[in-house]
Amino acid sequence: MMSFENLGLHAALTRAVADAGYATPTAVQAQTVPAALQGADLMVASATGSGKTAAFVLPALHRVLAERASGRRREKGAPQGPRVLVLVPTRELALQVTKATVGYGRHVQGLRVASIVGGVPYGAQLKALRGPLDILIATPGRLMDHMGSGKAVLGNVQLLVLDEADRMLDMGFIEDIHHIVQALPAARQTLMTSATFAGPVGHLASELMRQPQRIEVDSHTDAHADIEQRLHWVDDLAHKNALLDHILTERSVEQAVVFTSTQRDADWLAERLAEMGHAVAALHGGMPQGRRNRVLEGLRRRQLRVLVATDVAARGIDVPTISHVVNYGLPMKAEDYVHRIGRTGRAGRAGLAVTLAERRDFGMIQRIQRFTTQRIPAATIAGLEPRRNEPRPERRGDSRPAGFAGRPARPGAGHRPFKPHGRPAARQRPR
Repeated sequence: MMSFENLGLHAALTRAVADAGYATPTAVQAQTVPAALQGADLMVASATGSGKTAAFVLPALHRVLAERASGRRREKGAPQGPRVLVLVPTRELALQVTKATVGYGRHVQGLRVASIVGGVPYGAQLKALRGPLDILIATPGRLMDHMGSGKAVLGNVQLLVLDEADRMLDMGFIEDIHHIVQALPAARQTLMTSATFAGPVGHLASELMRQPQRIEVDSHTDAHADIEQRLHWVDDLAHKNALLDHILTERSVEQAVVFTSTQRDADWLAERLAEMGHAVAALHGGMPQGRRNRVLEGLRRRQLRVLVATDVAARGIDVPTISHVVNYGLPMKAEDYVHRIGRTGRAGRAGLAVTLAERRDFGMIQRIQRFTTQRIPAATIAGLEPRRNEPRPERRGDSRPAGFAGRPARPGAGHRPFKPHGRPAARQRPR
C-alpha cells in the first residue's frame, strides 16, 4: 500500500501529515506529488474533495526545504518575494490553502506564508510583503494592486500554482493572470488544477506551461460514491420552502449548506430560517471579509447548523461534518453543481445532495446530467408530493419541456420579493 513516506517528501512533511491523521495519500496525491518533486509542469484535473490542495501544497513546502538545504542564499540586491506563488479565485479558497500550508508546514522552522486577498485592510498585507517570503497565496485582483504599487516582487518565484484555473477564467481573471505571469521568471515550474482542461483553460495551459504532464483523477464524470443525489420537483415557492423545512428538520442533518443563486436570496433565506429557530448564517461575496471569516469559523466550530451560501462564497469550504447540501437555487453553470455537492461526502463520510428544481429549471437539470453523465434520481416526500407530473425531455417542434403547461415563467417568477431589513441574517439558538 502506498504511503506518504514513499512519495519522496521531506521527513518534516510526512511527520505533519501523520499529525493530521492521514496514513495513505489519495489517488491525486499519489500521482501528483512525485511528478511535482521531479520539477515537471502539471495539468491536474481532479474533483473537489479529492485531496488536490495537499497535492500541490506538499511539493511547494518540499521545494522550500530543499532550497534551504542547498545552502543557496539570496544575494544582496537580488529580487525578494516568495519562492512559491499560489493563485486562487476566491478569498475563501485562499484561506483554505493558507490553512493547509501552515498545517502541513508546522514542522518547517521559520516558515513564512502570506495571504493576499481583497476585502481586508492593506496594512498587514504590506507588512508581510516587505520581508522575504516562502509562499504567497493570493487572489489575482489584490495581487495586481500590490504589483502596481511595487510592493509585490515576484522575480524570485520558482513554482507557480493556479488552483481552480477554470473558475478563475469564469470570473474574468484571464488578463490579470497573463499580467502576473509576465512578472515571473521564465524558468519556473507551473502547476494548474482544474475541473476540466477543455476550451479556454486548456489554451491557457498551453501558453503557460512547457511539455506539461497531464494527471486526471476523479473527473466530473466519475460517480460520487459517498454522495447520494436526489432531485425534487417543486410546484412553487411555498412548496420549495416546505420541502426545505422538512429536510433541515431531519435528525440525520449534522450540518447543511443551502445554495442560492443570488446574494439577495441568501440574505432573505437565512433570515427566514433564523426566524424558524435554526442556527444559521448567510455567506456571500457582498459581506465584509471579517464577517465572512466569523461565519466560516462558526461553521467549523459547529456553532452553525445551516449555512446559506452563493457559489463564489462557498468555494474552499472544507468541513467534514457537512452532511447535507441543498440546491435551493440552481447554479448558473453545470460545473458549479459538481463543486456544490462536493461540500459534503468528505473525509470518507457519507453525504446527501438534494436539488429543489422548478419546472423552469428543467434545461439546467439536463445540462448538469449531461456534464456529469449521471442521472439525478427524482424523489418525493410523503405529503409533499408535487401536484404536476415530472417534466420530460423536449418533443420535436416544441421548445418547452414536454408536460410544461402554460406560459414560460419569467425569471424570478414565483419568488417572494426581497425586502430590505436591518436585522442580522444569522441567529443562534442555545444548543
